[in-house]
Amino acid sequence: MADEEGQKSGSPKPESPQPADPETTDAPGTPTRADAAGRKSKSPEAQEVQESKSPEPAEEGQGDAENVNENAGGEEQTDGDKPTNDGTDETQEQEGEQQEVPAETEEAQQEEQGEEQAGEDEQQAGDDEQQAEAEPAEAGERASPEGEQQQTEVDKAQEESGGKSPTQEQQQPPAAGTDARPSSQASLKSQPTERGPLEVAQIPDAPQIPSPDRPESEMEGTMSNAALNIIWSFGLNRNVRVLNLTDNTRKVIMYTCAHVGILYDFNSNRQHILQGHSNPITCTCVSEDKRWLVTGDRGKDSMVIVWDTYTGVPIQTIFDTSNSDEGGVVAVGMTPDAKYLATISAAKSQVLSIWDWTVDGDTPLCSAELKSTYGVQNFILFNPQDIHYLVTNSDSQVVFYNWSNGHMEYFAPPLTDQDFNKQVGRYSQSIFQANSSRALTATSIGNLVVWDNNKPVTKVISSEPSANKKALKIIRLQERGINVITTTDKYIVVGDVAGHVKFFDQSLKLVHWYQDLNLGPVSAVSFAFNPDFLGIAREGTNYPPDATIQARQFVIRDFVVGSSIAVFGNVTADGTAVKVIHREHDGPIHSLAAHPTQPAVVIGSYSGLLKVWNYEKKQVMVSRTFERGNLIRCCSYSPNGAYLAVGFMNGSVRVLDSITLLDELQEPFRYSRDAITHIEFSHDSKYLATADAEYTVSVFVRQHGVHVAPYVYLGRNRAHYKPIKEIMFGIQLDADFPRLLSLGTDRVLVEYDLERSSKDDLQIASSDRIEQSAVPQCMTWYPPITKEHFIVTANDQFKFKLYNATTKMCRKTLLGPTYGSPVQKMCVIPTKDPARDKRYVAYITEYKVGMNILPLDGNPHNAMALIGHPSGVANMVCSNDGRYLFTAGGTDATVHMWEININALEGQSSLGGEDLIPFYGLLEGGREGELFKELEDYFYYAQIRSQGVNAMDSREVSVKIPLSEVPFVMRAMGFYPSEQEIEDMLNEVKFSRYVETGSYVEAIDLGEFIKLYINHRPAFGLSPERLVKAFETLGLPAGKAGPAINRGDLLEMLQTKGEHMTEYELAEYLMTLLGYHAEGGSSELQEFDTNIAGDVISDHLPVDITAEMFANEVLGFGMNQDSSQGKA
Repeated sequence: MADEEGQKSGSPKPESPQPADPETTDAPGTPTRADAAGRKSKSPEAQEVQESKSPEPAEEGQGDAENVNENAGGEEQTDGDKPTNDGTDETQEQEGEQQEVPAETEEAQQEEQGEEQAGEDEQQAGDDEQQAEAEPAEAGERASPEGEQQQTEVDKAQEESGGKSPTQEQQQPPAAGTDARPSSQASLKSQPTERGPLEVAQIPDAPQIPSPDRPESEMEGTMSNAALNIIWSFGLNRNVRVLNLTDNTRKVIMYTCAHVGILYDFNSNRQHILQGHSNPITCTCVSEDKRWLVTGDRGKDSMVIVWDTYTGVPIQTIFDTSNSDEGGVVAVGMTPDAKYLATISAAKSQVLSIWDWTVDGDTPLCSAELKSTYGVQNFILFNPQDIHYLVTNSDSQVVFYNWSNGHMEYFAPPLTDQDFNKQVGRYSQSIFQANSSRALTATSIGNLVVWDNNKPVTKVISSEPSANKKALKIIRLQERGINVITTTDKYIVVGDVAGHVKFFDQSLKLVHWYQDLNLGPVSAVSFAFNPDFLGIAREGTNYPPDATIQARQFVIRDFVVGSSIAVFGNVTADGTAVKVIHREHDGPIHSLAAHPTQPAVVIGSYSGLLKVWNYEKKQVMVSRTFERGNLIRCCSYSPNGAYLAVGFMNGSVRVLDSITLLDELQEPFRYSRDAITHIEFSHDSKYLATADAEYTVSVFVRQHGVHVAPYVYLGRNRAHYKPIKEIMFGIQLDADFPRLLSLGTDRVLVEYDLERSSKDDLQIASSDRIEQSAVPQCMTWYPPITKEHFIVTANDQFKFKLYNATTKMCRKTLLGPTYGSPVQKMCVIPTKDPARDKRYVAYITEYKVGMNILPLDGNPHNAMALIGHPSGVANMVCSNDGRYLFTAGGTDATVHMWEININALEGQSSLGGEDLIPFYGLLEGGREGELFKELEDYFYYAQIRSQGVNAMDSREVSVKIPLSEVPFVMRAMGFYPSEQEIEDMLNEVKFSRYVETGSYVEAIDLGEFIKLYINHRPAFGLSPERLVKAFETLGLPAGKAGPAINRGDLLEMLQTKGEHMTEYELAEYLMTLLGYHAEGGSSELQEFDTNIAGDVISDHLPVDITAEMFANEVLGFGMNQDSSQGKA
């Protein structure tokens, strides 16, 4: 049940003294009446003090009777008195007349006050330093409202032109009687600062975003110090509301793409990328004047960032110190004057916190922990009339709060369908009703829940705010569910699932209705900011009529509508013009393909939308939406660019004209019953191959003719028994004929014989198992930077492997990038001169995108990676000129365009050192550590072994050891390779110079051995979890000790499963491990005695062997100790 009497947050924080406002000084402990966009005072005495010092115009529909009467008395208003940050009308309608200051008079007053202010500043500059510090405060109190307005704009201009930011200003101690928060116009007005003489005529206008006068290095199409830089994002996150940042100087919206925010100027088609989050952004909000933007995310290393939208620079960062996957926020809210910020955490027990973000980003002013029974509170709003009150709601509970002086109380009024004998529905959003104590909450069935103060019923109507509210009534506003409820000026605005936007007055009478927007179910409505907006129709305007009998023109601000189907539109009220800003994918994106010759990239999604973008001009060239049920999974351009092949989740394949996206086939190919996962063309466009989720490869062959289909079915073959990870075409070495290969998680590399294949008969040329324990993830052709032709693969053990393109022999194993997860896909970056230019490979992991310098050598400094899509990178392609990478985020429905900066990657590599220096760093202790010294000793001992331990001849000391000693030194170093891995290591060294010299390598020096050891050993050392998993798979439950394997079964499996081991070898190894045989075996000391082996093994190996016993007693690893250290 909800709380009736409210709950205070635990351990209220000590109240910190707040600097007094020189314009609104109240008694201690009395809430002050805020600036023009601020909050309403609760104390009549405080109101009288403030009004006697700085009379303010009454806002339409707001304020009490005293304010209305005082402002209606004909007192002249100046610019300094007008509120600049609130979006209400500036008209006076108490007597049906409008009071305005003539433009000429206003300009003259400003010019006169500017001259007076400049004179004061010049005189002040001649005083000594102490006077210069004290004088501005006095001047600020003496200045007229016009002078204060001009001084405020000077402050803003200084900030925008490289002056102090709010976070910089907060580090300066505030002068007596000033407020240290410059986040709003009014708070800036009350903060005198030290400055030299300035001329008002030099104040610049607020820059547009993207700003033409900003250097290009800070905008799109530029290089930074990273090897990969996001310069454009296609798509959007439809689950985070769009914000309208439009004002008098710019037409900008803000939306999110994965973990970045986008400031998009839809007038000039430019983006500014806001980068800083490492998780997908979950919530945003903006101040009333559209300058201060807040973004928040959830997950590990989450944070809340406050941005200056004029410059695109982060001003404040609030870090989540929980360091858990449940960290972060699900909703943020900001007061209209941007002084305070509210956040709701993403944890199971949610916490609402209030932050004075311009002063302190580490500790909230106050906070309250909510009950989990309230549901996930995902919406938050401050009361614009009194910011000490706010409301949040989940889909089942509305909570009202009151905070002040470091503590907070909240009330969760109950409401069920039985209370009013009406169905309530799921809550969506809430607002505070203007000039009233009531609040409204919209629901999913078209109802409005009216909340009012929970007080005894009296005839006295009170509009005093209170957090203790109860449900007053339920109003059936419409039939369709309401997704959005907000306010603009004097209107209440709702957006519903039918795509309609309706405007109501404060008595909930319909004033106007936009029903032909055709943008989809409304998920956000955001209005432009115009401080000079009057709400009166001028001559020559064409506003729509309202719903009254007089049919007066309905004058409102322009607004942006966001929909749940990923469509954003801008509505211009004058003329009712609807402009679609974005029509994007509302389903996961897995399909990407770059045009082979033109600057075009095609993006397809599960929504059935296929779009071709000109990525240089950032324009859509052509798009097509397929009928329902056609979820696009993959696509590929033919090498000549004539066709675009598309694979769908339902197993169908379409061949389209690449320019018009029209079908080239009368009917799609439907040979697969499951999703098409890969699709590729051969280099000559003769063949088209697909792989599906049934582990089958299908091939289609090109046919020529006037009235024939471009491709016909050739055959299918199910050569894998596990999912296929990659298919690719190549070219035969001795002929210009295509080769087709496929690689699966069954560790099998299959090559198909296209020449011998015929209708319904796809032949296999070879099938090779290329891995022993690792699972391959992807493959590609190694570029021709060596004389030998290779296929390069990446596996789940963080290794690259090079295989001879003809024999499929493993020729090299190299340490791959170790950025959290293995490489999932690779792409060699194209270049103009493949034979001479230095080559690079791009890759993606589970969440990151990176690059690696070729040739591969295991040097970790040759690789880099950045977070690409925190929810997972689904696909990657490279532009034909090698300048850009494109990554698809799958479920986040976005595609990032990355600019490649080769110089940054080369600089990083050079900083890592040359030759063996990077590899020394991968050894424990480095070049001076104990491991390296032990390795030197092992090297000399290996030379003694190779010459015979008991030899009496003179020893030959060399810098190399024979290849036969490599396995023993590897084991001495703590790496225990299998026989297959030993063979691969020896072949790697043996054939390393065979192509160049025609001879084998028989010995290896220390430097080459270190590289061999680093590249072949497990990337993260021995893992006890693998041993435990093996016993869980092969053993039977044995109580608390865990799964156990019978001794006889274990000995049998060691001899018969996996690599072959003879009974003699098994007995020798077990005797040595149990300590009954000298270490080193027969090759060093003496022959092994088989007569006692059976008895020793029977006596010292228990009948049932557990993983812990096997690791501790037999292998001597100390598994419990290792695992506990790993967890620590």
